[in-house]
Amino acid sequence: MDKSSALLRLTGLQAWYGQSHVLHGVSLEVARGEIVSILGRNGAGRSTLLKAVMGQVRSTGEIDFEGRSLAGLATYAIAQRGVGYVPESRDVFPALTVQQNLLLGRKSGTVPDDGWREEEVLTLFPSLERRYKVAAGALSGGEQQMLALGRALMGNPRLLLIDEPTEGLSPQMVGQVAHYLALLRQRQVAVLLIEQKQALALELSQRVYVMGRGEMVFHGTPAQLAADQALQQEWLAL
Repeated sequence: MDKSSALLRLTGLQAWYGQSHVLHGVSLEVARGEIVSILGRNGAGRSTLLKAVMGQVRSTGEIDFEGRSLAGLATYAIAQRGVGYVPESRDVFPALTVQQNLLLGRKSGTVPDDGWREEEVLTLFPSLERRYKVAAGALSGGEQQMLALGRALMGNPRLLLIDEPTEGLSPQMVGQVAHYLALLRQRQVAVLLIEQKQALALELSQRVYVMGRGEMVFHGTPAQLAADQALQQEWLAL
């Protein structure tokens, strides 16, 4: 990828989770408006990679977003730069309503018509509009996932880091989440996706990485990965 076209660029990233050295020289790129998936077994280091980008774990190496370093920045400052994060735990506020959760995602100092407006988020996720005044804790797992995505969009990100968005969801809700992720790409929101459902990840992504033991062991197109049965058996088979 040409250096000027990379929205996010990781170079030689090392990261630690507590005292455990998890990432070992990881490099990765995401272009504007691109969906890139990271596949791998549990414990490969994928979630730690997202946390490192968001400044939530100790790391060294280069983390550049739009040509500027994110190294040493607090999580809120990284979000203000234009990076949204939807963790596997979703982290919605259960006692607050859908409306209140969405408003908490709005970037500080922006006016309502700057970037993603609340009305646009509710149009994208119509089930949230129907549950607008309902406490987030009363939502289904799928609805909470949509709320987490919607809240992240309220910060007007140019890149979304999304960790296991379909975990624990029904097949119908999985299809809906996939549909919404594809719509985000149409709005030129780039997505760095961790997803355990390999077929879904390959369907959504333009490029894919495979991680194993804290290192990148593959980078290519979905078609290239699908054709490499030996690599899939070694690094992805359960």
